[in-house]
Amino acid sequence: MQTEKKPIKVLVLRFSSIGDIVLTTPIVRCLKKQLPQGSEVHFLTKNIFADILKNNPYLSKCHGINKKVSEILPELKKEQYDIVIDLHKNIRTRQVKAALKIKSYTFHKLNIEKWIYVNFKWNLLPNVHIVDRYFEAVKALGVVNDSMGLDYFIPEKDEISISELPENFKNGFIALTVGAKFASKTMPADKIISLCKKLPLPVVLLGGKEDRVKAEKISSACGNAVYNTCGNYNLKGSASILKQAQLVIAHDTGLMHIAAAFNKKIISVWGSTVPQFGMYPYEPQVPENIIIAEVNHLSCRPCSKIGFDTCPKKHFRCMMQQSEDEIVSVVKRVLSK
Repeated sequence: MQTEKKPIKVLVLRFSSIGDIVLTTPIVRCLKKQLPQGSEVHFLTKNIFADILKNNPYLSKCHGINKKVSEILPELKKEQYDIVIDLHKNIRTRQVKAALKIKSYTFHKLNIEKWIYVNFKWNLLPNVHIVDRYFEAVKALGVVNDSMGLDYFIPEKDEISISELPENFKNGFIALTVGAKFASKTMPADKIISLCKKLPLPVVLLGGKEDRVKAEKISSACGNAVYNTCGNYNLKGSASILKQAQLVIAHDTGLMHIAAAFNKKIISVWGSTVPQFGMYPYEPQVPENIIIAEVNHLSCRPCSKIGFDTCPKKHFRCMMQQSEDEIVSVVKRVLSK
C-alpha cells in the first residue's frame, strides 16, 4: 500500500524588485499545487514589495524586512521550514540560509555570462527565460513548470473603473509605461510625444510619482489623446488599468511583467539592456502577444545589466533610433487582428 507523502513547509526568497518578484509567481503556484496536500509556501521579501504578493492565494504567509535580515530571523526560525528556495542568491539570502541550517536550492544567475556580454559583446547566454531558470531551484522537489504564466492578483477595492477615464478612452485605449528604474531603459519624453501623436487609440500614461513631470510634459503636448495617471494610483490601480488596455507599450520595467501576467499584447521597448538577459515579457500560453522593439547592431549595446541614469556614450542611440513609425505600424497590425 502506497503511503501519502507528508506535507512540507517551504520558504521562497526574493527581496526585490517589482518585476523580479512577479517573475517568481509561477514557482509559488507550482510549489503549492504540486507539493503534497497541506504543504505551505511562505515568501520573504522587502516590506516595500510585500504588497505585490499580498493577495496571492498560493501563499500561506509573506514575511518582510526593512533592511536587515536579522530583523526577521527569530520569526523564521519559529516556522520550522523544511526547504528554502533561493531565487535571489545574494548576501542576504546566504545569511538566511546560514541561520536556518536546512536544505536549500537555488539557480544559476549567469552573472559571468552577463558580464562578458556587457563588457565584450560576446553572448554566451542560453536562450532560456529567467522563469524557466528559476525552475532549476525546484527540480529536486519534483516541481515542474505548468506553463500557465505569471500571476498578479488585484483586490476588488483597487480595481479602477473605465468610467474614471475621459470619455474618449471608454471605447479602447493603449497603456504606455513612462518610466523605469534607470533612464537608459526608457524613451525620452520627446520620443514618446512623437509616438503618441501617431497612435490610432488614445494613450493612458502609467507610472509612479517620480514619472509625473515627464508624463505631464507628454500629456500637455498631446492634448486629450493622452491621459496622465502617473502618481495617481497605487501599483494595483495601475495594474487594473493595464488589465483593461487593448495593448501595452512598455519599457523593461515591473509594469511590463504585470502586463504579461494578464496575457496582454505587449510591445516591449528595449534600450541599454537586452531581452537576451532572459527578462523579456513571459507569456508561455500566447508568446505571439510579445513584440520586441529594439535597435540592433549597436556596438555599445548592452552597456549594462540593469541600466544607467544617463547614456554612458552620451548619444543614447538605443532609444533615439527607435522608429516610431515601425512601432505604430506594429500597433495597427496587432489591433486589427
